[in-house]
Amino acid sequence: MTSQANEFLATKRHLMTTHFRVIALSNDIAQYVRSARKAPRYEHPAYTSVATGHGPCRLCLRTFRVGQEERILFTFDPFDGLEEVPLPGPIFIHAESCSRYPEEGGYPAELRPYPAVIVAYSKGQRLLAQINADAGTQQSAVEQLLDRDDVDYIIVRDREAGCYDFRVVRFPSETSPSGAKHKC
Repeated sequence: MTSQANEFLATKRHLMTTHFRVIALSNDIAQYVRSARKAPRYEHPAYTSVATGHGPCRLCLRTFRVGQEERILFTFDPFDGLEEVPLPGPIFIHAESCSRYPEEGGYPAELRPYPAVIVAYSKGQRLLAQINADAGTQQSAVEQLLDRDDVDYIIVRDREAGCYDFRVVRFPSETSPSGAKHKC
């Protein structure tokens, strides 16, 4: 069997065992930022430059090719539409069009080499727990936090820069190990 076939089968097995959705930046927000060159909600100017760090792009969740790809920096509030209190910060997207990361894709493979802060919240923006996950341990950290019945969503941040990467939620009607039904 070829290495590509083995990789495909490993990815397929991974997707079949993932019990959460990865919520990347929406296509609408990325399209707005690329065309208006402004941050959504805040209307701050967006800044375009060649990548000097790995990122990632918050739409496709792929890392940037440093020194090669252009990226757009803008202000984004990951709690907008979820919670009342805004907590905006800087994020990047590719300057060129890219495809949104699939919600059922599990923890993004290109981000596994980078440590992350996995933060669990309940409604009302109540911080419940935080795990500083080392490279390669992020998916198990997400699953550990989602085993808690009181967790409504998770915010994943880059551990080095502290920037927002993406949000994680359970699949609709997912049942936790304690038997409680969750509606996301």
